[in-house]
Amino acid sequence: MKSFEKIVLLFFLLLPSVVNAQKGIDVSRFQDTIRWKKVVQNKSIKFVYVKATEGASIWDKMYLYNMKKAREAGLLVGSYHVYSSRTTAQAQFANFKKAVGDTKQDLVPVLDIEAVHCHKLYMARVDKLLQLMEKEYGVKPMIYTSERLYMTHFNVKKYKKYHFFIANYKREPRLAYTLWQYTQRGRQKGIAGFVDFSRFSSRYTLDDIKMKKKGAGEEKSPKGRTPSTKAADRSASKR
Repeated sequence: MKSFEKIVLLFFLLLPSVVNAQKGIDVSRFQDTIRWKKVVQNKSIKFVYVKATEGASIWDKMYLYNMKKAREAGLLVGSYHVYSSRTTAQAQFANFKKAVGDTKQDLVPVLDIEAVHCHKLYMARVDKLLQLMEKEYGVKPMIYTSERLYMTHFNVKKYKKYHFFIANYKREPRLAYTLWQYTQRGRQKGIAGFVDFSRFSSRYTLDDIKMKKKGAGEEKSPKGRTPSTKAADRSASKR
């Protein structure tokens, strides 16, 4: 093999496994008023996760606006809840359910579990919240978490059927994952300041996290794969 051919082969072998061009963003009140018609001019952005709630009483003031305008602009939308260690699973679920109401959900819900919100992570409470969300929406929620929390609490068999949404701003995660949040300092027309960008592992696509058209029933099978995660801690100030 010629030297040039060896270099080309090595280049492709070293490419990261993330090759899926479908990108998404997640937003909250910290992005202020988003001009969604400007956002969708970026054709690689296909979906958005919108913060709905946190804990037992906090509602994101931009939630309904972002859900409505993002869908009108042509993006698929989903909602996320930020877990709190200060209250019960039932109270948190009631808060999320009330805020989401009858808004159209294109994507499976996300339970956001971050170290800064977890003075102590009571896994029985986490499990109960996951169960309540699954029962209500007919799909297993996707779990957003850090590498440390994953390795401490989620690296066991009972969580292997969940999709994991992970953040690492230095490199691609070295464990299997579904979504990778690869930057929290993305720039996008229509959004003032920074925004989080995410993309799929090459093993997954947008279809893997879509809600069924009828809104209920089991989530789409992850094609025989067992998603897991490795993520970096992220600042709560972005959520």
